[in-house]
Amino acid sequence: MEKINADDYRISAKISLKDRPTKVDLQATEAQIEKKLAKVRGKLSAMQDVMYAYKKYAVLTCFQGMDTSGKDSLIREVFRDFNPRGVVVQTFKTPNSAELEHDYLWRHYVALPERGKFAVFNRSHYENVLISRVHPEYVLHENIPGIEAIEDIPKNFWKKRLEEINHFEEHLVNNGTIVLKFFLHLSKEEQRERLLRRLEEEKHNWKFSPDDLKERECWEAYQEFYEEAINATSGQETPWFIVPADDKATARLIVVKIIRQEMKKYHDIKEPELSEEIQERIRFYKKQLEEK
Repeated sequence: MEKINADDYRISAKISLKDRPTKVDLQATEAQIEKKLAKVRGKLSAMQDVMYAYKKYAVLTCFQGMDTSGKDSLIREVFRDFNPRGVVVQTFKTPNSAELEHDYLWRHYVALPERGKFAVFNRSHYENVLISRVHPEYVLHENIPGIEAIEDIPKNFWKKRLEEINHFEEHLVNNGTIVLKFFLHLSKEEQRERLLRRLEEEKHNWKFSPDDLKERECWEAYQEFYEEAINATSGQETPWFIVPADDKATARLIVVKIIRQEMKKYHDIKEPELSEEIQERIRFYKKQLEEK
């Protein structure tokens, strides 16, 4: 099996999505990939247990991708061995009325992980510079002063939002949150095949919505805005990773390997030591328990 190196997927310079592969051959069978996935996610789960005890870092993992890119199943398979107390999955859909009473980052801020925990954002704060940009009429629901119609949205509006997102993530990092962002890079042809599967296989019919086809018509716009967002917000401490997503099993293994490799960089994360007083009295405590 080919080795997976996080740096091969990390975005550290300006990129074009058209130049990035949507499929990679790891020189392994699906069974081999799934076996490796199980092994690595077990190790990642053990790392999370230590982080939970250490309680100084939190981890925010953000997953973005076109419809059918496999976000739901990837999240399920990557984090399935985690202790439930240590991971929270948040899915962000159309903002509700309460969320619209606040600024666009508020609902993401209140969903951030506690120290010691992982948060998984299935879609994230980036929806506000992706879906809202493809469909700028959504901005009107935010009740921003001075914006009463699409024509009122300033030319630098999206650039400012990207800058605000950079500041938001910088604030998180400065306060102990490890930020990892993943774009599941799907080809348009593979999306077509997956949408057809939803229609052809009865057990998947419930996943299909006519809106999927409407959004597919905006493919080029989404690619353009994803590319711009990734280039503008992939920092040294807030990196984007572009993961080829045409093969689901391969994408899952790449993601779990990247997360583990990034977590291993934090050498200070370790189980807390017992106080000297407790260490000195361990034999006494054991004796108490043995006698009762």
